[in-house]
Amino acid sequence: MAQLQHETKKTKVEDSKTLIGTLSSVLLLGIFLIVTWFSVYFLFLSRL
Repeated sequence: MAQLQHETKKTKVEDSKTLIGTLSSVLLLGIFLIVTWFSVYFLFLSRL
């Protein structure tokens, strides 16, 4: 009978600098979106 051979695949560990860069870019994008929403909201309130 044929035997099944299982190959273990090692996942490449991401470099910590790449993860820090991703985290900082996501945080900057989130801050930008929050500031934009509050700016539009306060603009709306000022025109009432």
